[in-house]
Amino acid sequence: MHVVDLIRKKRDGGVHTDAEIAALVAGAATNAIPEYQLAAWLMAVFWRGLNPAELHSLTTHMRDSGRVLHFRLPGAKVDKHSTGGVGDKTSFLVAPIAAAAGLAVPMISGRSLGHTGGTLDKLESIPGYRTSLEEDEMFAVLSACGLCIVGQTEWLVPADRTLYSLRDRTGTVESPFLICASIMSKKLAAGLDALVLDVKTGSGAFLKQKADAIYLAELMVATGNRAGTRTAALVTNMSQPLGRMAGNAVEIVEAVELLRNERHPLTEDLRQLSLQLAGWMLYLGGKTPNPEDGVQLAEELLQSGLPLEKLRCMLAAQGGDLAWFTQPSRLHRPAYQYKVKSAATGFLCTVDCGEVGWAVQRSGAGRTAPGEAVAAHAGVETHKKVGDPVAAGETLFTVYAEQEARLAPVAAMLSRCFTLGSKPPEPAPLIEKIVVC
Repeated sequence: MHVVDLIRKKRDGGVHTDAEIAALVAGAATNAIPEYQLAAWLMAVFWRGLNPAELHSLTTHMRDSGRVLHFRLPGAKVDKHSTGGVGDKTSFLVAPIAAAAGLAVPMISGRSLGHTGGTLDKLESIPGYRTSLEEDEMFAVLSACGLCIVGQTEWLVPADRTLYSLRDRTGTVESPFLICASIMSKKLAAGLDALVLDVKTGSGAFLKQKADAIYLAELMVATGNRAGTRTAALVTNMSQPLGRMAGNAVEIVEAVELLRNERHPLTEDLRQLSLQLAGWMLYLGGKTPNPEDGVQLAEELLQSGLPLEKLRCMLAAQGGDLAWFTQPSRLHRPAYQYKVKSAATGFLCTVDCGEVGWAVQRSGAGRTAPGEAVAAHAGVETHKKVGDPVAAGETLFTVYAEQEARLAPVAAMLSRCFTLGSKPPEPAPLIEKIVVC
């Protein structure tokens, strides 16, 4: 097959055969197809889309481009994935809760992409933590702790590693078909029995319109179930940062504090969303007869303290230095900080969550190019939620950075990312819709 013919075919609205998609995926996995041709094909898919058969072929061939895990474990293998948000640290809560219930959580995660943070970057703010494990090492961690959070290795979904990095550089990140294939190929490669998806919508999401997010959720749920993995999706509100903290070490600190049952009014949205996601994981994993009972069990487990011990087990097993664990705030050590204060009085009406995400990235917590190092102690703390009263001179955000020069530009971005009004807006639901097969 000639790649240029396949590019033309999709550019002109044609439908690929399974063999054609297999050839494209193999070329991406082995670097046999030049990046410029893959980039052209990605843009053609961005504009023309994929039908259900094409999407199934792309996802499964990407899954099979490397090794597929077949761990024999006592509990069902269940995972959660988010499409990306600002301050989204639910993985550090839901995975330990599911493990505490006796499920196995082999979580394959990614790094920062665009304005959204990366689970691996956050974990690597813990000194010594290893995100790259061999298959036998993953099995050992799962057997001992019930959960394991790693990144893609050379042997796991290599085709996605190539296409994922190209999407960020070619303006094709937002394609629902490419998002679906990327996420689902990695998740299906983990040999899952069940998967819960957190599909974000709002100003801080890649797909800002609710209809687009629901469409993506439906694509992924159909793709997962077609591949034999019980899949459900929660379409959730990303119109303001989730919880208080956005960055790397700061998010680990916030998650551990919640696992220690230290509640804060500004983290209640994070706590409630995590319980809902965990509840669905417990239900799909066969631990409860319905999602509602799953949420109740998740709450009981969280209060028991067992999820905290599960997380501690995983961090230690993957090489993390836990000297900070009994006093989480010791993990976050920014060299510089700056408070962004309100110039007026009113109620916080809107927050441009995407702009907050870019501010977090510019603080040093994210990257502007693939492979760029990130700052472990950079980020942004949010001090108000939408609907809260704000007084003139009151702090809305705190910027954390490892380089002083980053403070002023980030503070300027944050000073323009919100609006105040004379009365609070109507509260928006945290969960917009639940999509099941």
